[in-house]
Amino acid sequence: MACAICETRRPKRFCPGVRGDICAPCCGAEREVTVDCPLDCEFLIESRKHEKRALGESGPPPDSDIPVTERMLREHEPLLAYLSAALLRSALATPGAVDFDVREALEGLVRTYRTLQSGVYYESRPNNPLAGAIYAAVQEAAAQFRREEQQHLGMTRTRDADVLAMLVFLAYFEHDRNNGRRRGRAFLDALRGFYADTGESPGESGPSLVLP
Repeated sequence: MACAICETRRPKRFCPGVRGDICAPCCGAEREVTVDCPLDCEFLIESRKHEKRALGESGPPPDSDIPVTERMLREHEPLLAYLSAALLRSALATPGAVDFDVREALEGLVRTYRTLQSGVYYESRPNNPLAGAIYAAVQEAAAQFRREEQQHLGMTRTRDADVLAMLVFLAYFEHDRNNGRRRGRAFLDALRGFYADTGESPGESGPSLVLP
């Protein structure tokens, strides 16, 4: 019997992504490149411990002209948790969505909220349907957060600038964790890990997301 991918080497492990036995070299080379790896795959989980960040991600983070301080993150932690939960939930519920789709959604959201700062609203929803679905979910989450504020406080304290800052932070986080693999979901896996560590689900108020 030969590896289900290269059809040459002897297989060493079962791959749930291809539903067959594969060799270790193919597992390392094709993981999240040509193979859609389930996030609970034991070999993917182990690889995360030794994973390198994406090449070419050096230099200033995206939209670095927008200040995002630790104090801002603490002050708007409920908003950040709400948006990140919506992002994670929608991405995991969108078949085929990967980190690069999330990146595209966040880029569109940041562009949209930037226009609000200038007083001229222009929605930059991605043409990519996967990114578009995530974009719409996060956009609705921001609106829902404000509606709940209005209901409980009698007023809305969250400004467009606050939403923009939290979106920029999530974009920083995605760039930091993206492993550069075409079908990679290292960022989503990391985001999911914050909820797993606290025992909360993405539908609940989430933990603080502060990069190390």
